[in-house]
Amino acid sequence: MKNRLSLVALVAAASVVFAGCKSPQPESSATVSRPRPVVQPSVGLQQRFGDEIVVAGHFYRIGTPVVTWMDAGGYDAYRVERRFVPYEKSDWEATTQAMGAGKVKWESRNQQFAPTRYGLRYGTPQAATQKYTPRELEQVRGGGWPLPLLQKTIDQFVLHYDVAGTSRNCFDVLQDGRGLSVQFMLDLDGTIYQTLDVKERAWQATISNNRSIGIEIANIGSYGINSTQAPLEQWYKKDADGKTYIAIPERLGGLGSQRTNPSVLRPARNDAIVDEVQGVKQRMYDLTPQQYAALIKLTAGLCDVFPKIRPDYPRGADGKLIKEALSEREWEEFQGVLGHYHVQKNKSDPGSALQWDLVIDGAR
Repeated sequence: MKNRLSLVALVAAASVVFAGCKSPQPESSATVSRPRPVVQPSVGLQQRFGDEIVVAGHFYRIGTPVVTWMDAGGYDAYRVERRFVPYEKSDWEATTQAMGAGKVKWESRNQQFAPTRYGLRYGTPQAATQKYTPRELEQVRGGGWPLPLLQKTIDQFVLHYDVAGTSRNCFDVLQDGRGLSVQFMLDLDGTIYQTLDVKERAWQATISNNRSIGIEIANIGSYGINSTQAPLEQWYKKDADGKTYIAIPERLGGLGSQRTNPSVLRPARNDAIVDEVQGVKQRMYDLTPQQYAALIKLTAGLCDVFPKIRPDYPRGADGKLIKEALSEREWEEFQGVLGHYHVQKNKSDPGSALQWDLVIDGAR
């Protein structure tokens, strides 16, 4: 038995409340009863603390630095123009022309591009009418998601590594190159960037988009142990003492990469971690300690705000982490924290190095 920390989400003007409860490890598949978050409307001018996420128009403090799309230095996925090209070439017409000509540097000419990179969570009209009443649908279309309805809808938190290395580079790939989106990005220094209100359906995990929240974690990724394309040696170097540090390539310039700008960023474990993902042995360097600290608090906060997101990962009959895509039935029944590779067979993120128990035990 161990204590589980519940971060109770509050509006910026309210105080952070902590509540403890106990549960067996691992948890059963039964719904876990947790304190419900205090919900108050965000109206008028108010004090901000810099650790709030935005849920259905409300601010909730999670106890770790967050930069929203509304803040200076943030990344705004609501914008239709590209972010990192010259301004006179950023509008929608120029973007679609570039995409059609196949000139975008990410070579995403086959990507289905649209002026918005997100949508409403209820999906197709047929699916929407089966899941929601006409009144609920009109409520969402006309005035946004009421929190109780959103809590009924969201039950998964999907973890990705971004294969971009920094959150700035990740947003460049998503917004400018691929026409995709994600609600959260987690930079190397532990800064969380929120690009959309979590009420939005981000384009980040195919079949899980309607029911999930996603996060892109800055990490160059996980690669087959015999891969000749792995960029790990470009990103990870050894100092004179044999300790591994992260070397952001000069081509990225480091611009906007880390807000707290620590002089040295290191993976939580010194050596690359080899493990199987989707039945293939892969090699990957761990997240930074700063990333783990922030991911734990975000996970705890989301599990409190959305009671259907259980603080647990997909487990097999032996109670251990499932390291491959879930079956259709397993995916339909799972409510909690999962990897992109649990959703799609052609994905390996969040990779071989992620310390699942560290994240889940910390969030509890």
